[in-house]
Amino acid sequence: MTLVIAICLLLLIAYVFDLTAPKTRIPSVILLLLLGWAVRRVANAFETHLPDFTPALPVLGTIGLILIVLEGSLELELNRSKFGLVGRSFLMAFVPLLVASFALAYAFAYFGGYSFKDCLTNAIPLCVISSAIAIPSARHLAATDREFVTYESSLSDILGVVFFNFMALHQRIDWQAFKHFGTEMLLVTAISFAATLGLAFLLGRIDHHIKFGPIIILTILIYAVSKMFHLPALIFILAYGLFLGNLEEMRRVPWIQRLRPTQLAKEVERFKEVTGEATFLIRSLFFLLFGYLLETSEILNPDTLLWAANVVCLVFLVRAVTLRLMGYPLLPLLFIAPRGLITILLFLGIPAAQSIDLVNRSL
Repeated sequence: MTLVIAICLLLLIAYVFDLTAPKTRIPSVILLLLLGWAVRRVANAFETHLPDFTPALPVLGTIGLILIVLEGSLELELNRSKFGLVGRSFLMAFVPLLVASFALAYAFAYFGGYSFKDCLTNAIPLCVISSAIAIPSARHLAATDREFVTYESSLSDILGVVFFNFMALHQRIDWQAFKHFGTEMLLVTAISFAATLGLAFLLGRIDHHIKFGPIIILTILIYAVSKMFHLPALIFILAYGLFLGNLEEMRRVPWIQRLRPTQLAKEVERFKEVTGEATFLIRSLFFLLFGYLLETSEILNPDTLLWAANVVCLVFLVRAVTLRLMGYPLLPLLFIAPRGLITILLFLGIPAAQSIDLVNRSL
């Protein structure tokens, strides 16, 4: 009962953080990490013995990533006037990811003497923008900036996962690797199309009083099965959210009428609310748990602090140059490039045979 009470109190505090974030301009994620870290110190001071929560971290992280990308994509408008924004967001997600990853991999190879391929696999997680932090942190921005951040961070997650899987799952980068990659992209596109239509049909036709829970569970299930076959499953999540969030734009398509778009649009509004509630709970639990598992000695490790500082400088330098080249003002977009949930998940997914000492829990 003590554990249940503690979790309830922590989630209520997390809700207060979420309410006050627009006024304090402090991302709630930062406060959640600090709160989780403080809880660990208090538990140790009172010699409270708690179970090992480490195995729960990647599970919560995966579910959180799915819900965050889904919630963000449901809010995005996709019409002809948005194509330019999507294109610029794609370049802002892709170019810094590529440049920073290769620059960091070169530094790891030069100073550590590891193979460049292994260094690149380890560098990619550090170069992906975390939509789990970026999207909630952009709520107080102007609508255009908020929309840009949502597109950019979601695409960065997807591109980062695709790039990471490509490097981690192929022993050699040759023609066969690219052929296999092309096949995966075609397969995930087909899965996304079929699953999106199937889930949209169920959402509009289920009359039972319990309907949104099974839809979310099916979404997570399709993602998980796709990931088991090493497919870039976040593409499905983004496509599904964009489809449901833009039914008005597709009413003229003949076969869309079979989905009863008017009735479905009402259900989508309710689905957004349920998804938002679930996202808050999972995201809060993940960052509270991650903060709880942080070791002070790892954070203040002088051997990795210099590397960490250099990574941060590289991230902002590449981002500043890219923003300038694309004609965007530096403020406030320069500083909304956080690393977070996706970085942790990719780090945990680095194959043991490809891990390098420079990229560790401390870093």
